Amino acid sequence: MGDCPGYVLSCLHSFNLAGLAVMVSAGIVLQILACALYSNWWPMLSGRIKAREKKTLPYALLPMPALFLLGSDSTSILSSETSSWVDAAKFLTGIIVVWSIAIPTILKHAGIIGWGAMFMDLSSFVIFILSAISYFRMSSEAEYGIL
Repeated sequence: MGDCPGYVLSCLHSFNLAGLAVMVSAGIVLQILACALYSNWWPMLSGRIKAREKKTLPYALLPMPALFLLGSDSTSILSSETSSWVDAAKFLTGIIVVWSIAIPTILKHAGIIGWGAMFMDLSSFVIFILSAISYFRMSSEAEYGIL
């Protein structure tokens, strides 16, 4: 891609950002559908949209360890380097990820939500994780920046 004109690279980067926005929007739509289709708003307990009081907590907290503990070097959470701050960020992110997977599974086990709502909620979580990984990958590229 080094020999492409600047306007082509700019267009490709805009397409990447638009794709990332579509992925996040699809995750939000799946989260809402997991609740609305089954007339049960308990899956919002692990959700992203503020439909009820404090039910967006896991996904509001998900980027916080990387933001506060890693500073501007957010790609180090995917690396194997060892530092107390990086380890703390990985540990806290792991707790939040397990929380986000466990809540819908526990709700299904307790009979509060159905299989469809659980699968929609978990697929929404997978889409959000893939979009976060895509964002980290895009932000770590050397040519992705101000042209």
